[in-house]
Amino acid sequence: MTKSLWINLPVKNVNKSKEFFTKIGFTPNDRYGVREDSASFMVGESNLIIMLFEKSLYESFAGSELSKNISGTEVLFSFDAESTEEVDELAKKVLDAGGKLYGKPGYKDGWMYGCGFIDLDGQRWNILYMDMAKMPLG
Repeated sequence: MTKSLWINLPVKNVNKSKEFFTKIGFTPNDRYGVREDSASFMVGESNLIIMLFEKSLYESFAGSELSKNISGTEVLFSFDAESTEEVDELAKKVLDAGGKLYGKPGYKDGWMYGCGFIDLDGQRWNILYMDMAKMPLG
């Protein structure tokens, strides 16, 4: 059975993307992605692996070219935060590292606090703190 899940993402510049994700707190994974055209990170307590590949290497793994005209969002990557303060801190780190916010930090439905950001290559991410004591039942 499956032991782990890896997320593979195409990037324009591995070094810039590696710097970006390191600045926002992802843990570099020196076990994989040690070539000039790739990088690897471990995220969270379960150590989800995110691999970054320059376009040509990504296409060789995917067996096809990247879409030329992406006009919407195909995937939203979400990860949790320990507190509202951590969401705010991560939002600041994203901006300081060169990313953009598409959703400023704030509450949704009274029990979720989060924000959305766009990385250097246009992928969308969601940071979310959930106050489970306030979560509605049902």
